[in-house]
Amino acid sequence: MSLARSALPGNPADREEQAGVVVAMSVLGVLGGSGLYELSGLENVEEIEVETPFGVPSSPIITGQIGETKLAFVARHGRGHNHTPSSVPYRANIYALRLLGATHVLSVSAVGSLQERLPPLTAVIPDQIIDRTTARDRTFFDCGIVAHVGLADPYCESFRKDLFPHVASVTDRSAFGGTYVCIEGPQFSTRAESGLYRSWGAAIIGMTAMPEARLAREAGLCYATLAMVTDYDVWHESEGDVTVEMVQRVLARNASTGQDVVRRLAETGLPACERSCAKALDGAVITAPEAISDETADRIALFRS
Repeated sequence: MSLARSALPGNPADREEQAGVVVAMSVLGVLGGSGLYELSGLENVEEIEVETPFGVPSSPIITGQIGETKLAFVARHGRGHNHTPSSVPYRANIYALRLLGATHVLSVSAVGSLQERLPPLTAVIPDQIIDRTTARDRTFFDCGIVAHVGLADPYCESFRKDLFPHVASVTDRSAFGGTYVCIEGPQFSTRAESGLYRSWGAAIIGMTAMPEARLAREAGLCYATLAMVTDYDVWHESEGDVTVEMVQRVLARNASTGQDVVRRLAETGLPACERSCAKALDGAVITAPEAISDETADRIALFRS
């Protein structure tokens, strides 16, 4: 079903009154596996079907509440993991979370390590991305309207800084900062590619950070990644080559860390943004107003409201 914005969490019609003051409840969007929304303490759980101008999200959206924070979960690869990294409907996922009132989006992702200091089970909060993808829809502004948003720092610094203490409190294997190399996949890297990325000084390698970060910025969302290391990619001579079985073996242990981080983040509330992520589109649209059709304007109206 299509959803009306006026009835969504985070919009004026869905605000709660506390002590005589009307307060908008914070909404945290979470992109990750299905296990993340099996959180203890998650209340008022609902499943919502969402339609967007950019298609249908990877999965129905699971919503719930912890403390004063509402959560909206998307299973990035779909239920049963039927979307490859390239076929994930990234635009629909980000649009749906914004439509549901999210101001912050946490991407929980499995990654390989490109550094000895980041062994499997390490939780990394990266600060930069190298985009090696080539076959994905990477902007909301691609038909009838052009926008150039800044992406020098692809992650919200305020969100990253607030997130890391929660990570450090639930695991003794954590790292703040590092460059995420995003490859097209679905195959893992060759040894030559893995060695190249290490020579660049990159820290981790995965397949989903882009175009999520690009789209989150266009949508005015504070975006951060909780990258969970599952393997050493293929560069590490003393470790076996990365396989699906290896990744899955570590995923279950990483899922517990991800659940704890999301729960603690929700319990303490979302940080105020000091980088003006919500205003990323200010001055970014270069297309003359009279050249923008009504259909195009309607398609991206959510981001300009």
